[in-house]
Amino acid sequence: MTSVQLTTNDSPVTPIVDAPIRPRREVLEALSGILVGLFVSVLSTTIISSSLPVIVSDLGGSQASFTWIVTATLLTSTISTPIWGKLADLVDRKRLIQIALIISVVSSAFAGMANGVGIHIAFRALQGIGAGGLMALGPVLIADIISPRERGKYMGYVGAVTGVAMVGGPVLGGFITEHFGWRWIFYLTLPFAIVAIITIQRTLRLPVSPRKRVRIDYVGAALISLGVATLLLWVTFAGSDFAWASWQSGVMVGGALIALIAAVMVELRSPEPLLPMHLFKNRTFVIAVIASAAIGVSLFGSSVFLSQYMQLARGYSTMIAGLASLPTVVGMFLASTISGNLISASGRYKRIMIAGSTILVLALASFGLVDEKTPLAAIFASLFFVGIGVGMLMQNLVLVTQNSIEISEIGAGSSAVAFFRTMGGAMGVAALGSVLAVRVKDELIAGLSAIGIPAGSMSGSSMPSLSELDPKLVPIVEHAYGVSVPEMFLIGAPVALIALIALFFLREVPLGRRSGIELREEQAAGQTVEA
Repeated sequence: MTSVQLTTNDSPVTPIVDAPIRPRREVLEALSGILVGLFVSVLSTTIISSSLPVIVSDLGGSQASFTWIVTATLLTSTISTPIWGKLADLVDRKRLIQIALIISVVSSAFAGMANGVGIHIAFRALQGIGAGGLMALGPVLIADIISPRERGKYMGYVGAVTGVAMVGGPVLGGFITEHFGWRWIFYLTLPFAIVAIITIQRTLRLPVSPRKRVRIDYVGAALISLGVATLLLWVTFAGSDFAWASWQSGVMVGGALIALIAAVMVELRSPEPLLPMHLFKNRTFVIAVIASAAIGVSLFGSSVFLSQYMQLARGYSTMIAGLASLPTVVGMFLASTISGNLISASGRYKRIMIAGSTILVLALASFGLVDEKTPLAAIFASLFFVGIGVGMLMQNLVLVTQNSIEISEIGAGSSAVAFFRTMGGAMGVAALGSVLAVRVKDELIAGLSAIGIPAGSMSGSSMPSLSELDPKLVPIVEHAYGVSVPEMFLIGAPVALIALIALFFLREVPLGRRSGIELREEQAAGQTVEA
């Protein structure tokens, strides 16, 4: 019997005899349920993006509320991702992803019923727990049925489903908001979730694993949650409620560091750590974590405010503003499909990922130079190349991570990459949201002063609605958001540069040719023989 071993020193699976390639039809059948679940996950997030200014205005929220509607979901998804990932290594993954779907869509429905911005944010936070599960489990299940070397061929399907949800979500959300009211967009994902649960039950067939005693590292989970949440609260309030260099900042940062250091100590001693510390001895894993966190900050931290630019700087409706994501999604789809096939054909990925990082840095910087009068063609070109860069990076970072770690830790390792990416995104949204609020406030005050009007209620504390403003104030608001939002992309460019620098140190190793199911079956057979 051929023995296959995985190590944590960047040595990939190198089988003596290649595993037989599963028929494409069989793979697509197994993949279909995962793709439907992915569609629901992405749709539940993107469908509200173009409607956020309307939601915040209708619920009487502020710029901080806008940020927290997004941040609350990112925070809970970040915290829950490593927990879901660890559970994926211990219990039935099919049942886990179905539970995650139920949590995600039920909380979305309750968010639609909320009559206050605080309640809405609370249910969005609950929705993030389900999103964390879908984020952690999707890549693990794909790794179960498709080998690293063959996975690129199927990335086009993943890109297509993601693209439809990303493009269709904002447009559909904008249409529903304009014609039926924003609350209905939160109910729309329910039928899709039912279809996803049924499809996963019927098509996803995983081998029955022996029962294990599930040990959840509750202390580690609590400490990680406390540390991450405190840091996120700090970057949200610093600069607006108190100075960055203040005693409040010192207390919050110090408390967060103490909690995270304690979490590391607990993880080192735990028999089933949420985040195995020995993974940080793996060079590929560390580079993937650094690059993922940088991408999270630069991409999510800037693009989440795109709807504000389109609606408040350009005056477009929610539905039209939703189309602004189309160039990015088209770029992501093309780049993930083409780069995935190139990687499957050649087994080489480092140059592709470095090229993607370079494109992302330049695209973010170019968008950072626009204002409210920049031609849309130039804006869409920048967003298209943002999508190209992300499409060449995001899935491939997970791929190289899964290729370099033990199959028994594939859930923890994959979710760790997602954890740092979403943590970077949450920190980016919170920090840039705070910066944007101050920047918009300063621009509004300057614009109002220039025409002899006191700042008053137009100080940036609440989200304005152009249709309800005095016509002479509209150009001031458009300019404030027209120059402030692009600056968030400009800030994201040097952060993305960190990912580019990290990838230069990536050691390229051959991609394995066995799927996760095949590796587990061989591992189980080997243990039986040894017994």
